[in-house]
Amino acid sequence: MRKNELNVRHRALGSDLGGGAYNDMAVPWTYATDAFDEVAATRNRIGLFDVSAVHTAIVSGPDADRVVDHLVSCDCLSMAPGTGQVGSELDDAGRIVDDIIVQRDAADTFRLCHGGGATPANLLASAEGRNVQVRWDDDVNLIAVQGPRTRAALQPHCSLDLSRLKWFDHAEAKLFGRDVRIFLGGFTGEYGVEIYCRSADALHIWDAVVEAGEVHGLMPGSWTALNALRIESGLLFYPLDMPEGDTTPWEVGMGWTVSTKGEYRGKQAVLAAKGKERFKHGGIWVKHKAAVEPGARILLDGQDVGIVTSPSYSQHLMQSIALAHLQPAAQAIGTAIQVRNPDGSVFDGKVVRCPFYDPMRVRASGGN
Repeated sequence: MRKNELNVRHRALGSDLGGGAYNDMAVPWTYATDAFDEVAATRNRIGLFDVSAVHTAIVSGPDADRVVDHLVSCDCLSMAPGTGQVGSELDDAGRIVDDIIVQRDAADTFRLCHGGGATPANLLASAEGRNVQVRWDDDVNLIAVQGPRTRAALQPHCSLDLSRLKWFDHAEAKLFGRDVRIFLGGFTGEYGVEIYCRSADALHIWDAVVEAGEVHGLMPGSWTALNALRIESGLLFYPLDMPEGDTTPWEVGMGWTVSTKGEYRGKQAVLAAKGKERFKHGGIWVKHKAAVEPGARILLDGQDVGIVTSPSYSQHLMQSIALAHLQPAAQAIGTAIQVRNPDGSVFDGKVVRCPFYDPMRVRASGGN
């Protein structure tokens, strides 16, 4: 198991760090506080999350841009230092095999944040024969500060003018006296930043954020709360939202990550797959007082027309919701459906607009 300097804080907040690890790191699935309260704090004030379990790879050297451009489907060659973007990482058949955020730190250096998919093997394969160095950074903690009061809490203690960062921009800075890299983004649908810091500085940064955020109503958030926030905001998570194993970007609304430039793995296959989608990613409401189960089937007039990928009960929206894959017959907004759990229980529902929360993405670009 990977070590995390912040585990002592998670235990103090009531987590037993059980319930399953992510990328070989124990994560706080619950705290002593109510996850619904943690969601409300993030939506209205500030939430504090430890997302150190994601992997961070550093790719550097004269061929770094070519290596990264071969790995992911977005146009990495045109990225300027200090910018970032989401890419689809594909196999040779054009199918999604990991989720990845690409950040260009310098002309010859990229930082890749990825989940638990095929990136390690694919990155090494893309780097083979190139003048490049690849390393996974284990001396890093990633702390996410999310919510409309984020900038008000952090700016007095930060050397960087946070208001100058655009979405997915990032830069080195001094924060609470320590060297960090600040990335504008997150997994909540709110304005927020992710702070990359050395492991030795993680406790200092965490405690300083808690202290600075106290007057703004900060609340640490568990991974249960984080998952609820990202589902409300319609944000995808590999592999939960690609359960078929051969999902293309076009089928989950990620066609915008597919560039016609570059020679990335799976390029010809993914471009040829456009217009051949078997299903469409969307959202449903369910008439139920709780979340339905992942893998629940979606029925229309008794016929199977889709699958639930990421369900949640949203107290914020007062509704049982779910991200889902919908076949053409069930894609129209307002379509009445039924949802059948694996245990056989059946609930009425309907197809709705997704994201469920802030569909125009207004919140993420702001901050008070």
